[in-house]
Amino acid sequence: MPENILIAIAWPYANAEIHVGNITGSHLPGDIVARYHRLKGNNALMVSGTDSHGTPVTIAADKEGKPVEEVYKRYHNGFIELFQGLGISYDLFTTTHTENHFKVSQAMFLALKENGYLFTQKSMQWYSPSSKRFLPDRYVEGTCYICGYEGARSDQCDNCGNVLEPEKLINPRSKEGGALELRETEHFYLDLSKLEPNVKQFLTERADHMRDTVIGESLRKIESEGLKPRSITRDLDWGIPVPLEGWEGKCLYVWIEAVVGYLSAAIEWSQLTKQNDAWREWWSNPSSKHFYFQGKDNIFFHTSMWPAELMGADEQFAELFTGEKFKLTLPYDVPANQFMNLEGKKISGSRNWAVWGRDALTRYDPDAIRYYLTVNMPEAKDSDWDWSEFVARNNNELVATWGNLANRVLAFCYKHWDGHVPTVDETTLRPADLDLLAVISNGFATVGAELEAVRLRSALGETMKLATAVNQYLDVHAPWTAIKTDKESAALTVFTALKAIDSLKILFSPFLPFTSEKLHGFLGYETPLFGEQYVEEINDSLGTHTGLRYRPVGQIANLSYWKPSDLKPGQKLNQPGPLFKKLEESVIVDERARLGK
Repeated sequence: MPENILIAIAWPYANAEIHVGNITGSHLPGDIVARYHRLKGNNALMVSGTDSHGTPVTIAADKEGKPVEEVYKRYHNGFIELFQGLGISYDLFTTTHTENHFKVSQAMFLALKENGYLFTQKSMQWYSPSSKRFLPDRYVEGTCYICGYEGARSDQCDNCGNVLEPEKLINPRSKEGGALELRETEHFYLDLSKLEPNVKQFLTERADHMRDTVIGESLRKIESEGLKPRSITRDLDWGIPVPLEGWEGKCLYVWIEAVVGYLSAAIEWSQLTKQNDAWREWWSNPSSKHFYFQGKDNIFFHTSMWPAELMGADEQFAELFTGEKFKLTLPYDVPANQFMNLEGKKISGSRNWAVWGRDALTRYDPDAIRYYLTVNMPEAKDSDWDWSEFVARNNNELVATWGNLANRVLAFCYKHWDGHVPTVDETTLRPADLDLLAVISNGFATVGAELEAVRLRSALGETMKLATAVNQYLDVHAPWTAIKTDKESAALTVFTALKAIDSLKILFSPFLPFTSEKLHGFLGYETPLFGEQYVEEINDSLGTHTGLRYRPVGQIANLSYWKPSDLKPGQKLNQPGPLFKKLEESVIVDERARLGK
């Protein structure tokens, strides 16, 4: 029975290009897992979008002197270009600035209010007399009164991670310049303290499969600080309005409405595909599994805040939004990654100490980038992008171990068997042939188990070990030599190797979709593995780009590819070619020279 798998990926702010740290932090691991589940025949829905609200976006627009809507759309289009180029296969990559997202977020707010989890409270906020408005949190910086960090925001310190009280900020300063005043304002608060027992129980129940770094941090934070009430509205003119009379000029705080995007994107996908109730297969089905791919700075929001929001809305959201009562599905796993650094230093966009995704794709093939980001993925601890290692991994592993294996066997077969798989009697396969195919066949369970547990580095490592095993088999049986004296023996070796390569193609495909698709074609298959079909929609109600839609052919055709090769003797092949490019050592010097400029 196919499982319903939701792949929910962190929403990038529309204020900066996406770099390799962002890609390996959430987008790529989510894509790998989604592709695996599609190959397995599961109903995988992968969603995210551009976070169009929030002060990072308005700050970027202010710096450029342009309307916020123009700026967020430009970044959004850039994100879509990157994801298409890198093969990040979103079923929907939308934005938070759609009518649908407004409605869903406002319904979530009203459900929390009706269930008694919201209250109003007056507090002191920084006000700018010159611009005649309360300043958003990121517009005010100062020194953290807890750890002494000088670049703390008025609501949170990125250094120590603590939520701050604005009036306690030391030496506050406005990013706009000018004087600041503390003035009283009123906001809605989510009473997280009421939901703390439910959240602790939720985390305890998932401790058997969530990463130790994730579950440990989440439970420690609750034990040491508890879940305290947190404001969910702000004095803003860009965002989702509070849906109540008398609250004009106030919007939902970005932290509470952006996470609602995982739900609203599923609903929008259902509407765009004309399956209006399909989203319920993931959101009202307790057996569906939701995976939230995040960086480590977003762990607490997705293990504690978002589950609290879902539990607080309870059945009331569904009744408000659909007229029916049902509970919303809680997260199954939050496989958050740690950070990736660059050449031994923290990635910094402002200093151009970064490898930008779109820029890298102008010089390197997407699978080369995907491979290095996976073998170097910061799953349990911070990792480091090193250009010398990038070149070495590409040349020694992608090219030498896997690419040369596939290319030399296919080219040899294409030449000596007239473009067809050798016509052999499979009952005559030798013990060594059967042993190799059994090892490769067992790899589907081994690699699959690692992918199920979102241990992606290990999954890719196990697959590369299998490629090495095929190379070792060929070293022993050497069909290029045997063909001179015993073509029948060479045919058995080549057939066995092709069967193994055909299976390896599937095992590699979640990580290396472009070259796997190419190899799939070389082997003579006509139905693609994934069949990328990208469609860009326009949301007419607000005139905004909705984003990327992807249709995996395998899923639509109800085909399951996650199984050993069924390559037939005599199958027609297509002219093969190299899968990967060898990189020159000069790449290392050239790329390091680009950094920091």
